[in-house]
Amino acid sequence: MSLYGSFPGARPRRLRTTPAMRRMVAETRLLPDDLILPAFVREGIGEPVPISAMPGVVQHTRDTLRKAAVEAREAGVAGIMLFGVPEDAKKDALGTAGTDPDGILQVAIRDVRSEVGDELVIMSDLCLDEYTDHGHCGVLDAAGRVDNDATLERYAEMAQVQADAGVHMVGPSGMMDGQVGVVRDALDTIGKEDVSILAYTAKYSSAFYGPFREAVGSSLSGDRKTYQQNPANVRESLRELALDLDEGADVVMVKPAGPYLDVLAKVAEAVDVPVAAYQISGEYAMVEAAAEKGWIDRDQAILETLTGIKRAGADMILTYWATEVARGL
Repeated sequence: MSLYGSFPGARPRRLRTTPAMRRMVAETRLLPDDLILPAFVREGIGEPVPISAMPGVVQHTRDTLRKAAVEAREAGVAGIMLFGVPEDAKKDALGTAGTDPDGILQVAIRDVRSEVGDELVIMSDLCLDEYTDHGHCGVLDAAGRVDNDATLERYAEMAQVQADAGVHMVGPSGMMDGQVGVVRDALDTIGKEDVSILAYTAKYSSAFYGPFREAVGSSLSGDRKTYQQNPANVRESLRELALDLDEGADVVMVKPAGPYLDVLAKVAEAVDVPVAAYQISGEYAMVEAAAEKGWIDRDQAILETLTGIKRAGADMILTYWATEVARGL
């Protein structure tokens, strides 16, 4: 064999030689309109309240939420997911602030809709945990367990008041059995057939929700393992997927994103509807904390995590970095 014959003929490195070359052959492209901004709006505050475990994220006032929505739209972000944080005195066992037409989330939906109209997809969290004094995502029975069917009745009411406020897409996130079907029926009953449903199809019982509990002022004691999914299971997610699609889900989602990329890939392979993934508070906090320590390159880490989520099959990603990343892209 000649000296030259001992060298490789196939050289994948040829396609990595320059930034322009790497961009040209990139298989996965992250775009601003892949991104959705989750945002918190808190009742009764005069200025934004920083969330200590999520540097750079705040509980908005109504006015600063409007501004954040405009900034997201101008950056090219596709949508905004709104979470309402009521005053503690308004929390009760049934989460009635969540179905009050003048509750903080419904007011915020109207605010954002009046500010950006249809130029940004306005999405709303459809769950009771922010509004209950016990912090669970549903109504409790006499034994203190979450009553699935009684909760569905509350979700139907929530869907209707959120739709009346002007939301484009509701996100039932409580992992109650049958929630997508009940919400779809509730919307159709009041003539809101055009309001779509983002199904929290695979929402796992995760340690990474910790900072989010601060963000929404959660009153939870205990855990949500009887309704959120077991992190050990994948087939269970595919069963939930089939049920959500049968009940009329328009978009399906995996949450959290990073620790469940295998689940996300399986869901994406199995469906012909758009797939979302939620990069949750703990995922955000880990990157920010490590970057603050100087252990990682913050900007590169952010893009790497988001690219990985998209590569696994997400058509849209909920991330607290949405506006920042969209501007950079």
